[in-house]
Amino acid sequence: MPSRRNFVKTSLLGTAAIAAPAAGFASIAAQGAAREFYELRTYQLKDARQQALVEDYWKNAAIPALNTLGIKNVGVFTELKPEGQTRIFVLIPFGNMNDFLKMTAGLDKDGIYNEKAAAYLNAPATDPAYERIESSLLEAFAHAPKLALPGKNARIFELRQYQSASESAGKKKIEMFNDKGEIDIFRRLGFRPVFFAETLIGELRPNLTYMVTFDDMAAHDSHWQAFGSDPEWKKISSDPNYADAKLVSKITSTFIVPTTYSQI
Repeated sequence: MPSRRNFVKTSLLGTAAIAAPAAGFASIAAQGAAREFYELRTYQLKDARQQALVEDYWKNAAIPALNTLGIKNVGVFTELKPEGQTRIFVLIPFGNMNDFLKMTAGLDKDGIYNEKAAAYLNAPATDPAYERIESSLLEAFAHAPKLALPGKNARIFELRQYQSASESAGKKKIEMFNDKGEIDIFRRLGFRPVFFAETLIGELRPNLTYMVTFDDMAAHDSHWQAFGSDPEWKKISSDPNYADAKLVSKITSTFIVPTTYSQI
C-alpha cells in the first residue's frame, strides 16, 4: 500500500494535469532548467504546542534533510502581527521539477530525518501537529528566474498575491511584470525582491505571488509611496491594457518575519 506522503504527491501531480493549462506544462518542460519552482506551504495552527512542534520539525528534521538532498535556501516565517495563533509559512525552492519530484522519495529513505521528524509525522488525529496545510506549486517569472537572498540583517517580508478573474488577465499581469518593466522598478527602488512566481497548482487560481523585503514598516511605507509616484510605473499603469481594474480582482498582503533558523 502506498504511503500517505506518496499518495499526496500522486494526488498533487494528478491535480496538475487537470488544473494547469497545457501550455503551462510545455513551458515547464522547455524552461524547467532555467527557472526555479517553489512550494509555498501555509500551516494553520491552533495553539503554541502545535507551533513548537512544526517549528521543531523544520529546524531539526526537514531543513537539514532537504539540504542533504541539495535543496537549499528553505525559508520559514511567522506572521509579524498574527490575529490569534500565528500561521507558519514555508518556502521551498527547487532548481527544476525533477528536484520537486524526488523530494518525497528522498525524505522517505532518510533514516535520520524520519527519526527526528517522528513526533510531527506520527502525531495522532486526536492531537495533530497542525490543523491544516495549504500548499501551492509556483514557477518563477522569466525576468526573475532565481530566488534572491536579501541578507541576514533584521528585516520584514511582505508576501503579496494578485488574483485575476481569468487566465488571460492573469497572463497579462505577468506580462506587465516580465516584459513591461515592473520587476525592474522594484529592483531600482530597493524593494529587495526575493521571488516573483505564477501559481501552477494551488488555491485561488489564477494568481501570481511575490515576496519583497524591508528594514521595517517605515521603510515599507516609503518604498511603496515611491513606487506609486515613480514615472515609469505611472507610464506602465496608465496603459489601458494593463489597468489593475482590468487585470487584478483581489490583492492580499501578509507581513511575515523569518524564524531564527530560516535560510531566507
